[in-house]
Amino acid sequence: MKRLLLFWIVGWLLHLPAAQATDVPKARRGVFALTNARIVTVTQGIIERGTLIIREDRIVAIGQNVEIPPDAEVIDCTGLEIYPGFIDSGTHLGLIEIGSLPETRDFRELGDLTPQVDALTAVNPNSVLIPVTRVNGVTTVITEPEGGLLPGKAALINLFGYTPEQMHVGGVRLMVLDFPSKGRRGRWDRRKPEEIEKAFRQAMDKLNEVWDRAELYARIDSAYRANPEQNPKPLYVPEMQALLPVIRGEMPLMIKVDLAPDILEAIQWVKKRGLKRVIFSGVAEGWRVADKIAEAGIPCLVGPVLSLPTRESDRYDKAYANAGLLHAAGVKIAIRTGESENVRNLPYHAGFAATYGLGREAALRAVTINPAEIFGVDDLIGSLEVGKKANLFVTDGDPFEPRTQVRYVFIDGYLIPMDNRQLRLYQEFLHRHPGLELHPTTH
Repeated sequence: MKRLLLFWIVGWLLHLPAAQATDVPKARRGVFALTNARIVTVTQGIIERGTLIIREDRIVAIGQNVEIPPDAEVIDCTGLEIYPGFIDSGTHLGLIEIGSLPETRDFRELGDLTPQVDALTAVNPNSVLIPVTRVNGVTTVITEPEGGLLPGKAALINLFGYTPEQMHVGGVRLMVLDFPSKGRRGRWDRRKPEEIEKAFRQAMDKLNEVWDRAELYARIDSAYRANPEQNPKPLYVPEMQALLPVIRGEMPLMIKVDLAPDILEAIQWVKKRGLKRVIFSGVAEGWRVADKIAEAGIPCLVGPVLSLPTRESDRYDKAYANAGLLHAAGVKIAIRTGESENVRNLPYHAGFAATYGLGREAALRAVTINPAEIFGVDDLIGSLEVGKKANLFVTDGDPFEPRTQVRYVFIDGYLIPMDNRQLRLYQEFLHRHPGLELHPTTH
């Protein structure tokens, strides 16, 4: 039966009219001149009625008195604004398609210790969720695994490309550590306080045991590399081999931690281990211990912003205000949605954070240059500057407002089609045939 169904589908595809394939808009590169725009550079102020020139994958000129190349395609942006592409600092985009179908969920592996898992290898460049996201101005995301203590490596990707390698930005990978928690797992968790504390201590013992082994493995490996004639080569252990770059400070460690007591424990653990390249992710109760995080100098990927408070006794707006309170304390922040199908809402997460204390300028930096700096790619993306990658979008207003429309999107210099499955469905039902309107069928 399955074989017959497969043959039927293939036959149907082969008999599709050729026009259907040619009508699909394609991304294209070239030389583009975006003229008469309000250019929000983020790092170098705002340029009124400016021109921005894109050649292949780079911004080659920007300013008010810019000469337009004769081979440029001119896009008149009168009344429009140009922004750097937004960066979401924590998603499952490309790793999941339909939550209810296990076959499409590829962000979790079996086992508690799988640091050798690389999320980039599982990214689906053809995910229908990617076009839905990028037409709202989100051009780059961290896509991360989850599950277990060390679920694997997250990766920074652009939302255009035909292979995961083409999408990969600056070679950025981050080891993910889901830090043990002293909190309850949910309302259904009926454990006694002493049972929760015992489980936490057991989890910490396991983490410390793994890290002790990783540090020992690193010392053995370093000794072998320094003198292979005299020292034995360490046996290949995938988990330990994957942690080597973290132990040596070559790869950032992204610690997912939310509750205030857990954040304090994580800060102490980082100090004890002497880790330098550490990033906190989530930090839902970061506002409670913002001064401690600032003192430790650890940047934070904050969010989701559009969520409920962690405690019933908290004000309704604490999740909205969290980013602003951390920023006020001196913590370097970026914003994450923690989403897959709703990563497109990143601008509104930032908008709520701006409204509830972060401020518009700081909120804009939290989805552009701040994450670029935290991930070490601020020489490539995060602002509109000559020499940087052409990751940007053009709007008719404030991108933090839902009524604003995104007119153009460029990723890695490609002019991206403003098309996705949701827009096609919207147009289909908006212009349905009058004879097929929704009304009771008559016989």
